[in-house]
Amino acid sequence: MDNPLERLGNIPVTASVLESLFPHIKRGNQKVRLLERDKQIIRLKKGLYVCNPKITGQILSTELIANHLYAPSYVSMSSALRYYGLIPEAVYTKQSMTLKHSRNFDTPLGRFEYTSMPKRVFSVGLTSIKKEGYAFVMATPEKALCDLIANSPNVNLRYLKDAEIYLEEDIRMELEDFKQMNTEIFEEYIKVGKKAESIRTLLKLIKK
Repeated sequence: MDNPLERLGNIPVTASVLESLFPHIKRGNQKVRLLERDKQIIRLKKGLYVCNPKITGQILSTELIANHLYAPSYVSMSSALRYYGLIPEAVYTKQSMTLKHSRNFDTPLGRFEYTSMPKRVFSVGLTSIKKEGYAFVMATPEKALCDLIANSPNVNLRYLKDAEIYLEEDIRMELEDFKQMNTEIFEEYIKVGKKAESIRTLLKLIKK
C-alpha cells in the first residue's frame, strides 16, 4: 500500500494536514507523534513538519523550509549570495529577512535565523526561484548584498576603497561579478533602507 506521505513531496506541512491523510485514525495527533517517532516526518517547530526524503524521494530544500518556518520571509544575506555562487564560503545558518520580530530556530535540519526589517524595504528586489514542483522566495543578489551590509553593525563604506576591501577581502566576492549587478535595485534600496550612504558608495563603485 502506498504511503500517503509520498504525495506531500518536500513541502513543509502542518499537523492538521498530516492528520487529514489518515482519516481512518480518530486520534490524528497520536498518528503525528508516531510518524515523528518512526522518523517518517521531521519536526521543524511545533505544528510544522516535513516528510523524510527517504519516503518521498525528494531532496529537502532549506530555502523552501525557511520560507515556511517563519512567514512572511525571504532568504537573504550570505545565504542568498552563497546560493548564487557569489561568495566562496559555506554558510551553515540559513539567513532570512522577515516582517515579524527577529527570531532564530534550531531544527534537525540546521539553524534558521530571521532578521526583522520594515515593510517599505521588504518588497524591494525579491525573486521567486522555481524548482520542479515547488518555488521559494529569495533576495536578488543586489538585495542580498544590501541586506548584509545594512545588518552588519561594523560595516561602514564611506569611500570607494572601503567598498573594494569589503567585497574582495571581507566577503570575497569577485569585483567582476559585482560589476554585473543591477544598479536599479541599489537605487531603490537607498531610498527606503538602512545604511544608505554605504549602499550609495557601492553604487559609485559599480558605475566607476
